[in-house]
Amino acid sequence: MDVTVSALGAISALIIAIVLILRKVPPAYGMVAGALIGGLIGGVNITDTVALMMEGAQDIIPAVLRILAAGILAGVLIESGAASSIAETIVKRIGETRALLALSIATMILTTVGVFVDVAVITVSPIALAIAKRANLSKTAILLAMIGGGKAGNIMSPNPNAIAASDAFGIPLTSVMAAGIIPAVFGVAVTYLLAKRLVKKGTAVANQDVEMTDNTKFPLFITALIAPLVTIILLSLRPLFDINIDPMVALPIGGIIGAIAMKKTRKINEYAISGLNKMSGVAIMLLGTGTLAGIIANSALKDVLINGLNATGLPAYVLAPVSGIFMSAATASTTAGTAVASSVFSGTILDLGVSALAGAAMIHAGATVLDHLPHGSFFHATAGSVNMGIKERLKLMPYESLVGLTLAIISTLIFGVFKLFG
Repeated sequence: MDVTVSALGAISALIIAIVLILRKVPPAYGMVAGALIGGLIGGVNITDTVALMMEGAQDIIPAVLRILAAGILAGVLIESGAASSIAETIVKRIGETRALLALSIATMILTTVGVFVDVAVITVSPIALAIAKRANLSKTAILLAMIGGGKAGNIMSPNPNAIAASDAFGIPLTSVMAAGIIPAVFGVAVTYLLAKRLVKKGTAVANQDVEMTDNTKFPLFITALIAPLVTIILLSLRPLFDINIDPMVALPIGGIIGAIAMKKTRKINEYAISGLNKMSGVAIMLLGTGTLAGIIANSALKDVLINGLNATGLPAYVLAPVSGIFMSAATASTTAGTAVASSVFSGTILDLGVSALAGAAMIHAGATVLDHLPHGSFFHATAGSVNMGIKERLKLMPYESLVGLTLAIISTLIFGVFKLFG
């Protein structure tokens, strides 16, 4: 459609969406309302504004379908106790003497195998609180360890954010996942160093914070790993042998085989329902982000950002991480930030001579920098996981941003400055 929304309209759309989300309007509705009002402010009539919104939502539908399919894997991992088994085994193997590193790695592994980052933090938090009580670690330190590990795992997982990036750039999901491995190593290292500095800062863990869990009901570690391993093997067939098994097939198959291996065949439908409930909120939110992306993609905002980068003398590839950071700040979500930035800027980034893999990797890493802002659910879910007050949770944000910035900088060095891959 040959219609252009002004830069003012696009920025207004983002600001309105943020304000509405802060006022507890559901994110999907907030972004739809922001897109509609922003289009009108941007000088487009209501008919064309709605058409742009619909066009943006249509572009996001393939990712939405794959995300709904991923619900089976997520449901199996969480409801069967597989995620808890994986986390507890990793913490025990690494040992309590390196508790913060163990918590970070456990959360990273859970997000890497397909658990949402906030759910991964909630899963690990009972173990973290019990260890923190015995070792006299602050809530601030253990929460940063888990969040940093979660951010690192999130950029190399088959989670919705990676799916959105792979769809927008037309590359295999496993390529996006692999692109996050080296930045994730640096992210975990920085997380551990920062968390160690916070051991005595913040609130101590009280007796009532510690919950006893019955780990006798958890599946064995080996069988708990089968679901994610099968999924990753199926997804790896495309880059290794040019056998294309779409994530919409690979993700549920991995979950089903994992459930069978854990002797939970009768509960597969129960796990699928639970997973669908978890993914439906994300899918609906992404449709909302699609409408917002439709307005921004057809606006002059892209030109403003590119001209701004040119004025500063920064290279063109910086648009990728910057757009990821900008959109994650607007949506307070890695998934929504990656989806909007990839949908809006993928064409421009490719036209600037940046490879598809490099663009996807840098946007994906950039979207972890400010995804924890208070107008998103991640901020509140993670605070609740360790019974932390809002004021203390706010003080943690600069450290989270440093971890995300580490991921973005390393990714930009690898794929932008040195062009080692892609």
